[in-house]
Amino acid sequence: MFVPFITRSSRLERRKGGGGGGKSSGSSSTGSKPTSSGSGSSTSSGKKSSGTSSSTSGSEKKTTVPVSTSKGKSSASAYGWGGGSTVVITQGQPFAGRRAGGGTRNQIYGTRTYGSGYPGVIGRGVAGRGFPFWYWPVVWGYGAPVGSYLRPSEYGDWYNTSRVGGPMAEATFTSNSTNTTFHMLSDNSTVSSLISSIDANCSSSLSSSSSTSPQPYNASVPGAPSPEQAIQYYRASSIVLTLDGYNNSATPSSDPNATDSSLPSGIDMTLLVCLNQTIGLAAPLVNGAGTQWSTVPSSGSLLGLVWLVWWILSPR
Repeated sequence: MFVPFITRSSRLERRKGGGGGGKSSGSSSTGSKPTSSGSGSSTSSGKKSSGTSSSTSGSEKKTTVPVSTSKGKSSASAYGWGGGSTVVITQGQPFAGRRAGGGTRNQIYGTRTYGSGYPGVIGRGVAGRGFPFWYWPVVWGYGAPVGSYLRPSEYGDWYNTSRVGGPMAEATFTSNSTNTTFHMLSDNSTVSSLISSIDANCSSSLSSSSSTSPQPYNASVPGAPSPEQAIQYYRASSIVLTLDGYNNSATPSSDPNATDSSLPSGIDMTLLVCLNQTIGLAAPLVNGAGTQWSTVPSSGSLLGLVWLVWWILSPR
């Protein structure tokens, strides 16, 4: 899918026959520049994802990530479709009475607002909400003022081991061509899986200092990613991509309709688009009951990719 003024007609394709796209190779999975196409992407090799396993369908490989949810032990698949029935969390489980599950790949994109990415839900904040993708939203801890919508109390701190996928972790992705550094925050299993997928797809744009394994997120460390640096939330705000040097004045504003600040000039847009596309296509989703997906959804299924790439470049 071609987006004028932003992408070229080439696109990411799924890697055939597995194999890792290590940064030392100096090339992406196809040798072409990434686009906002939703029709394909290379698959995670699983080589760097601790606690993950791989299953094959023909010559294509997908990664499954073991997770514990309120419906018991399950698995989340990179490039899977998600879906399934929405259930009510039973008594005796965290967040009993709230709804969970049912979220699909084409609902994964949010905005720069904390609390976005919830299918059918609009507004800032995550307090009291359900879990359409099973995963808990990220928490900012000391990076957000107490009592604000950025500091919900019911999810505990970033090191809470009850989180689906484990405690929060982060990964750093640094451009090899410009002074541009991104951070990705989520649960440990998601970060581990996405590092592998991003390495496979975006290695031609990554410097050797980029993460090869998840690092525990610690909001109390000086210089840790902050909510004002968030440029995109995904999967019911359970994944966030941040940009060093970005300061969104709308984030701490008391006006929920405040306009987001523009992104800084001179950043590596090729890397940004590749990260954004890969997270959207490869973020692990809990499998729907009785349904196994072994192929990437078609471009028609990923309705958010086209407007999302336009949106992420535009001030609001």
